[in-house]
Amino acid sequence: MDDYRRIADRIAADITGGRLRPGQRLPPQRVFARRRGIAPSTAGRVYAELVRRGLVVGEVGRGTFVRATAPDAQPGIALTEAAGTPLVNLELNYPSVPGQAELLAPALTPLLRPDALGQALRPAPAAGTPAAREAVAALLARSGLRAGPERILFTGNARQAIAATLAALVRPGGRVGVEPLTYPLVKEIAARLGLVLVPLAADAEGPLPEAVAAAHRAAPLSALYLQPALHNPTSRTIGAGRLRELADCVHRLGTPVVEDRIWAFLDPGGTPALAALAPGLVHLVDSLSKRVAPGLTVGFAVVPEDRVEAVARAVRSGGWSAGSFALEAAVRWLGDGTVDRLVTAKRQDARRRQRLAAERLAGFTVRSDPAAYFAWWELPAPWRADTFTAAARAHGIAVTPGTAFCVDPSRTPDAVRLGLGSVPEACLARALETLAGIARGEVAGG
Repeated sequence: MDDYRRIADRIAADITGGRLRPGQRLPPQRVFARRRGIAPSTAGRVYAELVRRGLVVGEVGRGTFVRATAPDAQPGIALTEAAGTPLVNLELNYPSVPGQAELLAPALTPLLRPDALGQALRPAPAAGTPAAREAVAALLARSGLRAGPERILFTGNARQAIAATLAALVRPGGRVGVEPLTYPLVKEIAARLGLVLVPLAADAEGPLPEAVAAAHRAAPLSALYLQPALHNPTSRTIGAGRLRELADCVHRLGTPVVEDRIWAFLDPGGTPALAALAPGLVHLVDSLSKRVAPGLTVGFAVVPEDRVEAVARAVRSGGWSAGSFALEAAVRWLGDGTVDRLVTAKRQDARRRQRLAAERLAGFTVRSDPAAYFAWWELPAPWRADTFTAAARAHGIAVTPGTAFCVDPSRTPDAVRLGLGSVPEACLARALETLAGIARGEVAGG
């Protein structure tokens, strides 16, 4: 019977049509069932379908609430500017610095010769090219990680590298241990691959080794996915002691790990890699998108020697190989110092933006790191993540609700993530001031 889907369609139409507003609480399921003349079990399926579609969020002990407006909803007045001003998007996080294009252009000029361009436009294998492998191995060595070039594989971006490594490691139905707050696209990847994400208890230092072991005892974990350096969204970095404990734990269990290092380049202290402590189990994932630019990038994975062919097969079957032109550009940018110059500039840029966030959000509970390009804002009562997100959008500002990162839907944090890297600094300052005013009740919620 699809009756529950037809009922869900009607509720969905009320939400998209504006008759049910963002943040509005739906009636308890038993009340909904009585009003509709349906069984309580059918009401439960209706609510579950609405959650699956991303239209509502359930909060244990509090009820079910309409989520923030859809991304293509018409925004209200942006800050103090006229209606129609483009959305100030603090969901995206693609850092760019002044003069970036001028730095990147010289290395591309030789590639535009017909002979070079013909070579650069050929398909690239998962193993890339010898020059690309050597360039990335040298990049990793500068951060203290020694990786043989033969262990390096390439994808179009880091997301594809994550998908390929998980596809190679975990069969459909397999369990993957993750931090309680994790990269939203990992949730999407898991859903597409049919994987079960298992949230691991954590403290301020990161996942607890005993929680990993307990989860594995309950039912074997096929893999872990972790962000040890500048964790997205909280900016937490796991210390060397906890990393050693986690390495010892995965060695005892024999559990492979996907280590996401995409933001680690911002940490000038050179955060140790878990891959250096457990090279036989850890699949390190990184890319040049944040270091360089999102539009022409290369993702890469450093995998254990005995897993190279399995991950390469996953890259090929997913159609996730990097383009030859992007690989050649990356080799040139890595070789002529362009990437190093951009990293230095972006480290400085991130610190300036963090100072802006600290000034504009003074007095609030904000978790971040001076080196990071994002901040995790634990909202003051009575704000919930989704209602605050809706209020911000009504003022032309997009932020990411904490629910997007939460693995356990029964534990929805009243927090939002602010991406600090994609808008000009002056615009960021105005947006943060407006968000602070909304949170204090000084600016109408829209």
